[in-house]
Amino acid sequence: MLSDPSTIPLSSRTLNHLADLIRAHRNQHRSRWRRLDPGRQALLALAHLRNGDTYTRLAAGFAVGVATAWRYVQEAIVLLAAVAENLATAMGRIRRPAYAILDGTLIPIDRVADQRPYYSGKHKRHGMNVQVIADAAGRLVWASPALPGSTHDLTAARAHGIIDALTSAEVMTFADKGYQGARGSVRTPFKRCRHRPKLSRRQKAVNRAHARIRARGERAITTLKTWKMLTKLRCCPLRATEIVQAILVLHHVEANRYA
Repeated sequence: MLSDPSTIPLSSRTLNHLADLIRAHRNQHRSRWRRLDPGRQALLALAHLRNGDTYTRLAAGFAVGVATAWRYVQEAIVLLAAVAENLATAMGRIRRPAYAILDGTLIPIDRVADQRPYYSGKHKRHGMNVQVIADAAGRLVWASPALPGSTHDLTAARAHGIIDALTSAEVMTFADKGYQGARGSVRTPFKRCRHRPKLSRRQKAVNRAHARIRARGERAITTLKTWKMLTKLRCCPLRATEIVQAILVLHHVEANRYA
């Protein structure tokens, strides 16, 4: 069998953090002998989440069975998702910047039997809707649980209580035209309606300034999708929330900006 060594663009701090979670879990449950030690299991899980390695490649690289590789990855995801912050906890960090940027993204998925709820007319593909909050520098702060791709961005933001939370915290938030009508502290660009006068020069200037600010939020979405696991989810769509939360925890450990 040919081997192809690859690197994982993460620091040892992230590896040690996940290994500590796995080690504590094993000690708590008095787990018996395992095929891989906590460090190797953490490395296997990171290779899957960051590099998108398949279970077959992981099994061959770590000399375990495919079922064992799958079980180790799922265990790591559950442990990480359990320590993820909810919106109420994350608001402490969201209040610090001068303003926040709210945007939605679609995580592609494999087709499922009931396709209609997961089909996004905006993106013309099946996926899961995730709301992302970035700070003024475009850094990823928080990502919401995943909803079916057919869910509108404004509907998703309201369902997660994001609009109310940002308004209560008095955080000025910039969003695109998809959030028209959100009100509160959310600011959207001017939108021209049919049978109405064209936008004035001042309104166009405001829209340009708004677009420059909102463009920074794309960095947060790009940061989230550098984890190859999110390139296309090849699992049950209901597991998307756990995967996003696990990746968010690992991102904050790696970035270490809010320690």
